[in-house]
Amino acid sequence: MEIKEELSLEDIDKLLLQGEELNLTSDIKKQISESYEFLKGFSKEKVIYGINTGFGPMAQWKIEEKDLEKLQYNIIRSHSTGAGNPLPPIYVRAALLSRIMTFIKGHSGVHTNSVELLIQFFNNKIYPIIPEHGSVGASGDLVQLAHLALALIGEGEVSYLGKIMKSSDVLEQLDLKPLKMYIREGLALTNGTAVMTGIGLVNLLLAKKLIHWSLMASVMMNEIASSYDDFMSEVLNGLKLHKGQKRVAEQMRKISSGSKRLRNRTEELYHPQEKNVFQHKVQPYYSLRCIPQILGPIYDEWENAKTVLIDELNSVDDNPIVDKDHNTVLHGGNFHGDYVSFEMDKLKISVTKLTMLTERQMNYLFHDRINGILPPFVNLGKLGLNYGLQASQFTATSTTAECQTLSNPMYIHSIPNNNDNQDIVSMGTNSALLCAHVIENSYQVMAIHMMALVQAVDCLQIAEDLAPETRNLYNQIRNIVPSFAEDTPKYEEIRKLVTFLKQ
Repeated sequence: MEIKEELSLEDIDKLLLQGEELNLTSDIKKQISESYEFLKGFSKEKVIYGINTGFGPMAQWKIEEKDLEKLQYNIIRSHSTGAGNPLPPIYVRAALLSRIMTFIKGHSGVHTNSVELLIQFFNNKIYPIIPEHGSVGASGDLVQLAHLALALIGEGEVSYLGKIMKSSDVLEQLDLKPLKMYIREGLALTNGTAVMTGIGLVNLLLAKKLIHWSLMASVMMNEIASSYDDFMSEVLNGLKLHKGQKRVAEQMRKISSGSKRLRNRTEELYHPQEKNVFQHKVQPYYSLRCIPQILGPIYDEWENAKTVLIDELNSVDDNPIVDKDHNTVLHGGNFHGDYVSFEMDKLKISVTKLTMLTERQMNYLFHDRINGILPPFVNLGKLGLNYGLQASQFTATSTTAECQTLSNPMYIHSIPNNNDNQDIVSMGTNSALLCAHVIENSYQVMAIHMMALVQAVDCLQIAEDLAPETRNLYNQIRNIVPSFAEDTPKYEEIRKLVTFLKQ
């Protein structure tokens, strides 16, 4: 894909999840070069933060000409202090993309070699080892980005071809030269929101899939319960003016089209009745009936997160900013990660609510005294001897509970540090990582729910009556988890279903 100044969600999906490569165009390369040449000339005999001064609280000290190159190496080496597990490669790939997107705007004053080497890492799937802990989210992701930069200068470690290797060995193997410092490479590479933005973009793509699966599962749930279909009504949901609710109801109507399981209230109830007590529920439980009202705000939040994260990716997020058009260099705080942090907290809460909905629907299937049509735990074996998905509910319940605890906001937990230079920070990377944890949990709960749904369909022998879309989902799940009556370990099936749902 030829790199462009603004990427869409579809572009991001291709680059991150489908592994497309990036190509640097001559126009973009010229833009980067012009920014570098301007800064090279402008910075002479002027005091500019991070170019000829120290960093952070040390900015009051001017750096001698002979030490300027060492200054840029020092910020990389001194800030490579992360701890914890390495970030998964997909997050590092996204961080590389985010750093590239800032530099191509021509406001960072970096040499074209910096961008070209970042693209080489991206295209060759060379992923710097970046520890999960270290960022307070302002000045961006200093510690984690220092580890990324450390690999670029040939001093760190990388994941390459599934192995952790010295960066210097991989660079030599691919005939790539380590990055050298020009004017501000060290500061530019470490000073921005690339890691939190990268994790956030992956969260965004995975959360979108979860919403889709929740819609599919919710339609199948109502088919199993043989619900009246007017809860999806265009008129009813149109009377609430929220875009998400109307969108969810519309999608549910499309998914359920052709179903033989949903009931028509007008045909069955809107005429004189001889019965005083109705065996079939006139209105189902909220976890079945209120899907548009529950998933609607979740969809709206996803749309908002999409706008914020894509805007952040397509922004210039470092400091200082090179403004050759106005012949100046501007100092500010575009590295501050509040936009990402706030949005990751909100997305995390919405995914937790989706997970809670999934768990409640599952409980409906498992609780025979509530649904009135299925054996306990959709057990197709001999009751008492066999246990169906009884123990799987333990996993789903505990995982949902963890999501609820993790949903406490990170955004408000600013702690001053850096000699109080960073007196209020975003904690954006922590927010993004917690959101990622909640999303992973949600996939696990959804995987168990999918097993329960298809077991319920088989118990009632209604596969042929499902809507074409839910019947197709039923077939896909059954290809992974065949119908079962005997007790067998289910952890492998859960893992396979999580992989299927993500892909």
